Amino acid sequence: MQIDPEKCIGCDECHPYCPVGAIRSVERQGGPVSEIDQERCVECGCCFKRSRVCPVDAIYRPELEWPRVLREYFSNPHIKHPSTTGNGRGTEEMKTNDVTGRFTRGWAGVALEMGRPGVGTSLRDMQTVAMAIARLGVAFEPNNPVAELMSDPQTGKFHEAVLNERFLSAIIELKIPVERLREVLAVVKEVSGRIDTAFSLDLISRLDPDGGTPVLAIAREAGFTPRPNTKTNVGLGRPLFEGGEK
Repeated sequence: MQIDPEKCIGCDECHPYCPVGAIRSVERQGGPVSEIDQERCVECGCCFKRSRVCPVDAIYRPELEWPRVLREYFSNPHIKHPSTTGNGRGTEEMKTNDVTGRFTRGWAGVALEMGRPGVGTSLRDMQTVAMAIARLGVAFEPNNPVAELMSDPQTGKFHEAVLNERFLSAIIELKIPVERLREVLAVVKEVSGRIDTAFSLDLISRLDPDGGTPVLAIAREAGFTPRPNTKTNVGLGRPLFEGGEK
């Protein structure tokens, strides 16, 4: 996003609408005006969508080129992600097991939702996390759009051309046998001290036959404080798989 300095009157009304604090006041000839820090901006479009707050319509969206357009794909929920045709971050976030059947008993999903409004996340931080996890020899979810940005999914390394991009948030996903969850969580805890962003750790699993949740005890042993939530199948999803457990 950009602000036309010839139109801007320096009223600062747009500042609160930026979720990553990228709008700032700068001195120009004739007085202060607002400016968008292009390195920090994640192209979420919040200031533009709310541009009616600007009394002179100084905010505008320039034509975005690769790789900067990635910021919009991941940060703007009104934009369809080209790899999935879904909006925003472009991932199902492992919440559609009743349709996909990707998780059976004995398997766990791990998702790291990196970034949040007010913080954002960089692909360099995401690469740091991905490479640390990849050393365990686990595979990333190939249908996640973050995985498409990796030059080598086996090592978690991203394409050099995208490393300077920032998103409001993005998700790293993987599927592992439950017995490997402890070692993955140990790596997540260690690498969390080497990144400059916030993240949420999601754990996904089928319930045990007795109704228990197998990943909860493992998460507590690893030093995390899980908050159990469930996705309940009410029969509205049409399964896209055959066989397996119900």
